[in-house]
Amino acid sequence: MTALAKLFRSTAFKLALAYLLLSVGFAGAMLVYVAWNATRLIDEQIRSTLEAEANGLVEQYNDGGIRSLVITLDARARRPGASLFLLTTFSGERLAGNVGAVEAGTLTTAGTRDIEYVRSDDTAEGTLHRAKVSVIMLPGGFRLLVGRDLEERERLGEVIRRAIWLTLAVVTFLACVGGWFITRRVLKRVDAMTATTRTIMAGDLSGRLPSAGTGDELDRLAGNLNVMLDRIGELMAGLKEVSDNIAHDLKTPLTRLRNRAEEALRTARSGEDYSKALEATIADSDDLIRVFDALLMIARLEAGGAKENLADYDAGEVARGVAELYEPLAEEAGVELAVSADASLPVHGSRELLSQALSNLVDNAIKYGAPGKSAHVQPADAQAPAPAVLVTAKRQGPLVEIAVADRGPGISEADRTRAVERFVRLESARTRPGFGLGLSLASAVARLHGGALRLEDNAPGLRAVLALPGK
Repeated sequence: MTALAKLFRSTAFKLALAYLLLSVGFAGAMLVYVAWNATRLIDEQIRSTLEAEANGLVEQYNDGGIRSLVITLDARARRPGASLFLLTTFSGERLAGNVGAVEAGTLTTAGTRDIEYVRSDDTAEGTLHRAKVSVIMLPGGFRLLVGRDLEERERLGEVIRRAIWLTLAVVTFLACVGGWFITRRVLKRVDAMTATTRTIMAGDLSGRLPSAGTGDELDRLAGNLNVMLDRIGELMAGLKEVSDNIAHDLKTPLTRLRNRAEEALRTARSGEDYSKALEATIADSDDLIRVFDALLMIARLEAGGAKENLADYDAGEVARGVAELYEPLAEEAGVELAVSADASLPVHGSRELLSQALSNLVDNAIKYGAPGKSAHVQPADAQAPAPAVLVTAKRQGPLVEIAVADRGPGISEADRTRAVERFVRLESARTRPGFGLGLSLASAVARLHGGALRLEDNAPGLRAVLALPGK
């Protein structure tokens, strides 16, 4: 497609053409109205002038007779810029005035109308002029014609017509130049965006749409698309990281599963040996199924697929219920678990998903956050030590914060951002069972509720906070 064809087919050119037609139409209508109004005013002025002069001449005739009227007409006809006068007898014999000849039938009917006439002082014979005249029938059969030449009105009309055409031509020219300039500018920005999108479609996700910094609709569009590209880049990077993590972290349990099955085939001698090998294989398979279930849940949450079952519920009840559920596990691990939840903490979301996210945080706190044995050794006069794991739920302004705090080694500030990513396991946690999906799932649940997961220093230990919008 040529550059000119692209210009003509662009939306900006079509809009400029539409604005051009509207502007020309509006300007033309205004100028035509002005011309028509000016002509109407001139006609009314001429008509009122003729009426006044005719009335004056009729009074002159009534007062002084035909001789006085002839003298008056001859005097007025010699004035510069005088009106048109003609006095004739019934038979058409000219008695006075400055009109040489008029159209046939002009003097036979009284009234006001436009006619063509010949001036009495014209050197060229047959030269016709236009005039607006008023014909009066005088007593005695005399006919009086009073008129005004329309040359000035026609000259004014010609000036107005030229002004209309010149104005329309200037408006059209300026509109075309302005439309071409605007269209070229818009096309230049659109072409720059198109070139960037082609590089992105070619696989370079680092490209971003250019912005002119004017804050117009194209800048807003580019800004929104750039935000979308940033999100796509994050998702692609996350997908790559998940693929790498799956390849590394799931390879070990799959290899262990295969080796155990191979060892059972090679060394088992009785039904009991085969039974133990199968039980271990089933346990490893269950772990893998839980990993894939967690991955599917996180993907579903990030895609917004869990928003159809949202309702209002009390976050404090969820916190108390999860703490009660994990009390036996905490006692078995020798960890003191306590809960402090305010009454009436309404939020809107999924009760089941919040329970799952909070369960992951409590489970992590019990496994990784219990203090060392030395932490339980207290002097006789010391105050009672804080619980090893404390679950709290309270309102903080417009937010409802559910926190799980432990007394373990915690997570350094530099690693807290990485800790919520999928399959990320810090060095301090690699000796414990797990796959590094608990914090990632909790973060996805918080985002589903319109909130966020924060990891804070508990001095010592870690404090994981689910901050959700309250009702």
